[in-house]
Amino acid sequence: MSADLTHDLRPADRPLPDAALRMAKAGMVPFVLGAALVWLVDERAHPYTTLALSAFAALVVSFLGGILWGIGFVHPDAPPRLFVWGVVPSALAWVAVMMPASAGLVLDGVMLVVCYLIDRKVYPVLGLSRWLNLRFRLSTVAALCCFLGAAGA
Repeated sequence: MSADLTHDLRPADRPLPDAALRMAKAGMVPFVLGAALVWLVDERAHPYTTLALSAFAALVVSFLGGILWGIGFVHPDAPPRLFVWGVVPSALAWVAVMMPASAGLVLDGVMLVVCYLIDRKVYPVLGLSRWLNLRFRLSTVAALCCFLGAAGA
């Protein structure tokens, strides 16, 4: 009977898919581990740990921009600015990887926060509010890890 109830719920009321929740948690491992390793490894390994954290953060920031493109693909009335903004995170993430980690990780952290703030405006309009709580938690942990990594770089 609960399957029938879940099927009848509006998309905004449905629980998030278990697979998405599991993958979201798994995606935090490189952030937390990377930020910790920046502070723990020998100085010879330090450039690799900061690069690893910076590269992963850049991938995630780029992914967040890509989500907006995906949303735009399935919403026929998606505003053009959705596609324009969707490219900005990738471009800035690329710049962040090219910077020294102490600065690039700050840029990545700021972009994680900015992407969340943009999504807070976009998601409700498109009926995707149910994802915002998860996005907030993930963005908070990821940005904090970037800032901690930058401080240790």
